Amino acid sequence: MKTLRIGSGAGYSGDRIEPAVELAEQGDLDYLVFECLAERTIALAQQVRISDPQGGYDPLLGERMRRVLPFVGRLAGRRRLRVITNMGAANPLAAAIEVRRIAAELGLGLKVVAVVGDDVLHALPGEQLLDNGQTVASLGERLISANAYLGVEGILEALRVDADVVITGRVADPSLFLAPQMFEFGWAADDWQRLGRGTLVGHLLECAGQVSGGYFADPGFKDVDDLARLGFPLAEVDADGHALITKVAGSGGRVSRATCAEQLIYEVHDPAAYLTPDVTADFSQVGFVEENVDRVRVQGADGRARPEQLKVSVGYLDGWIGEGQMSYGGPGAVARAQLARDVVLKRLELMGVKMQEVRAELIGIDALHGQRSSVEPWEVRLRVAARCEERSEAVRVGNEVETLYTNGPSGGGGASKNVRQVVAVASLLLPRESVKVRIEV
Repeated sequence: MKTLRIGSGAGYSGDRIEPAVELAEQGDLDYLVFECLAERTIALAQQVRISDPQGGYDPLLGERMRRVLPFVGRLAGRRRLRVITNMGAANPLAAAIEVRRIAAELGLGLKVVAVVGDDVLHALPGEQLLDNGQTVASLGERLISANAYLGVEGILEALRVDADVVITGRVADPSLFLAPQMFEFGWAADDWQRLGRGTLVGHLLECAGQVSGGYFADPGFKDVDDLARLGFPLAEVDADGHALITKVAGSGGRVSRATCAEQLIYEVHDPAAYLTPDVTADFSQVGFVEENVDRVRVQGADGRARPEQLKVSVGYLDGWIGEGQMSYGGPGAVARAQLARDVVLKRLELMGVKMQEVRAELIGIDALHGQRSSVEPWEVRLRVAARCEERSEAVRVGNEVETLYTNGPSGGGGASKNVRQVVAVASLLLPRESVKVRIEV
C-alpha cells in the first residue's frame, strides 16, 4: 500500500529554519508544509501591503525558500518533494513571484502556483455582526483586513496543474496537510471519515516542534533529549488516513504518546466537533500507540459533513500601547520598585494622561499570578503599560517610566520604552458561496 510522507517545516511565522532544512534533506518526503499564519499575523501583513503593494508576505519566505528549494522537484534517487505553504499571507501572488525569482536565481525550473481568494474585505456587508458585538460598518477606516479561512480546494487545483510549490494566503492550518492526502489518494470531498483522519494528521503536524518535544519539556517531569537540536515532525500516511507520527532519525526532541496527546487538545474546543472548512472532524475517540522510540501510531479519528459557512478573521486598528520598564537590584529592590510603580501611576494621573487600560507590575513578583511569595528576590523589573486611543498619549507612559532615572527611587537602571499600534482581531461567519477561490500560475 502506498505511503505518503508529509513533513512540517514551520509552526508559526518566526519559526526556526534549520529543522525544515533537515526534513527537506533527510526526511525522504513527498511534501514539506510550512504553516506560518496566525490571525494577527495576517492583519499585520495587510498593513504592510497597504504601504507596499508588492509586500505583505511572510518576512522569512525568501530565506526559507533559498534553503529548501534545492531539494524540491524530481531529483535522482529521491521522492519528488513539493512544498505547500501559507507564507503568502496578505499577498500570495507577490510571494509566488518572489519564489519563482529565487528558483530561477538558483537555476531551478520549478512551477510555482499562488492560491488567492481568501481576501474578502470588500465582500463584507456593513451590517454584519462581529463576535465582539460590533458591526463591520462601525469600524470605519480602522478596518484593515478580512480573510476567510479557505480549505483544500485551491491547493488541490494547484497540485492538479503539477505545481512544485503552492503559495496560499489564509488557509485553515490542517487543510494545508489534508490537501496532499486527498490529492495523492484520490479521496472524495465528502469522504468524511478519511477527511477527519487526514485533518487529525494536519492538526498534529501544524505546530511543528510542539509535537516533537517543543513546548512540552519540563525538566524532571517531562524530559526531552537534545532539545537544542529539536527535530520537526513528519507523518507517514496510508490511503485510509491511518498515520504514524515520527521525525528524522538522529534529530533532537521526542515523539511520544504524551507529546501527541498534548498537541491533540491544543486549540480544540470540542473534540467531537472540530470545525474546519473541509470537514467537521471528530477527535473524541482518538488514541495513540507507541510502536517504537519516536514512532507513534494515530488511530480513532472520524468526521462528518463540513460547515456551510466559513470563518472570517477581521483585523482592525484599536488604539496604541505605551510601555516603559526599569530594573532595580540589590537590598530593598522590591520596596524601591514598588515605590517607583506608585510614583509613575500617580504622575500619570496628575498629568491627565488619557488611558483606557493601565497595567503596572513587578516582573518576577506579581506579573503573572499576583503576589505569591514572601521571598525577597535580588532583582526585579518594573513594567508599566497603558492602552490609549491616541499615540501621543501612549508615548507619555514610557517617557514617565524613563524619568525614574533621576526622578524616582535610587538604583534604577536598564530603562526601555516603546509604543506600538494595536491591531485587534475579531471573527464572523460568511456563506462559503461568497468566497471565490482561484489559482494563479
